[in-house]
Amino acid sequence: MGNKLGDLMKQAQKLQSQIQKVQEELAETTVEATSGGGMVTVVANGKQEIVSIKIDPEVVNKDDVEMLEDLIVAAVNEARRRAQKLMMNEISKITGGLGIPPGII
Repeated sequence: MGNKLGDLMKQAQKLQSQIQKVQEELAETTVEATSGGGMVTVVANGKQEIVSIKIDPEVVNKDDVEMLEDLIVAAVNEARRRAQKLMMNEISKITGGLGIPPGII
């Protein structure tokens, strides 16, 4: 019984190491999302951190700040969604369908 537990612990440590490596790689990987037909572009890394936001000067209108805010929110949310999907896809390659719930890793 002790040997099986030891093997399980070794597998868990290996899995943890692989996941950590993927997370480090994801920090260097980016995804991009746009809104307003490309008027706002948001780039996020694989850790769901916003790396940059580009705003087309044509969309900047002091009389309609609310529209610009909405475009930024939409692009940020889409970039984060794409980054999360990228992360989950990469992690699932390692876990091989072990059924680890989102947020555990």
